[in-house]
Amino acid sequence: MERASIVDTLPVYIFDEINRLKYEARVKGRDVIDFGMGNPDIPTPPVVVEKLRHAVLDPRNHRYSVSRGIPGVRRELAYWYKRKYDVDLDPDQEVLLTLGAKEGFNHLIQAITEPGEHLLVTSPCYPIHRFAVQLSRSVPVLLPADPEGMLCEAQKALQTLNPRPRTLIISYPNNPTTACVYLEFFSRVVALARQNDLLVIHDFAYADLVYDDYRAPSILQVPGAKETALEFYSLTKGYSMAGWRVGFCSGHAPVLNKLRRLKSYMDYGMFQPIQIAAAVALRDCDAEVERIVRTYQDRRDCLIRNFDQAGWHIEPPRGTLFVWAPLPESVRGRMSSLDFARFLLAEAEVAVAPGIGFGEAGEGWVRLALVENEHRIKQAARNIRRALSKC
Repeated sequence: MERASIVDTLPVYIFDEINRLKYEARVKGRDVIDFGMGNPDIPTPPVVVEKLRHAVLDPRNHRYSVSRGIPGVRRELAYWYKRKYDVDLDPDQEVLLTLGAKEGFNHLIQAITEPGEHLLVTSPCYPIHRFAVQLSRSVPVLLPADPEGMLCEAQKALQTLNPRPRTLIISYPNNPTTACVYLEFFSRVVALARQNDLLVIHDFAYADLVYDDYRAPSILQVPGAKETALEFYSLTKGYSMAGWRVGFCSGHAPVLNKLRRLKSYMDYGMFQPIQIAAAVALRDCDAEVERIVRTYQDRRDCLIRNFDQAGWHIEPPRGTLFVWAPLPESVRGRMSSLDFARFLLAEAEVAVAPGIGFGEAGEGWVRLALVENEHRIKQAARNIRRALSKC
């Protein structure tokens, strides 16, 4: 029997189409160079793996944990913020462990929204930022991901929309656009939030993955930010722990408590050995993170240089695991981002993520994840050069 649900309102997931085409190509024996998904290929630091192994062997860690996270891992996250950003966090009231930032974000939106409420969301965006809002039966109001454009349009929305938005969702360094900001920008965001009784949710997933001389600020560095902002952080990228699903939400304690209460109904917490190992990662792996970041920067430089030689000019990003690339001039205006992704897969054996998958504002762009080594990046550039010569 057919039953309608909120899931039926979600659009077709465009990345499923690319995944299907990748699978079909590989079944035929084709060697697909995959820049499609930001799935880190660098191993987790060995000291973290070893700590997990020891913790798993202790039967005391085999029981239920607590949904908010054990005190040790919350303390280490607070120490991490103090060391990196000089931000003071109360690990009992202002830090919460989540089963990955994506789960935490989705549950937070459920915890704080009402049906029909407007939430301000930048676009193009990581899909859950928009669709968690839709799944909560709230209404996403799309703003430009460009920082200046976002602030301008947010002010207009706050003045004109009814019901008036109570929440702004942002992420810098940004996925997919790689846009980066400085602390002065966050000062303006916090000022806007305090003037309009607005909660700011900042996804800081790419805090660690920054290049050249750029250092990404935390919104919690702004004086008074903890009165109006929450920030998500994840060990996925900087510590290469994607499959471990370790995330944190920190900041504004009254709203964080709403997430804590919801999570107490939803889960029994993360497997305790993972939490123990995550604490070691936060405490002891700064050098490993630096090594991981250097690897991604080398790949970025290799991709930008070789793709430029192939006839595809791309501006180098200052942050994230990605390159956000406009369609090459030779196909611009003749192919959509999805058509171009299909073309690259068929003609160059290269998989990319079409920009339209991140929202309508992503049309005309594709995203490439830096998850292939330099040899494969050079091979991809040669394949793309041959493919583009046919256009």
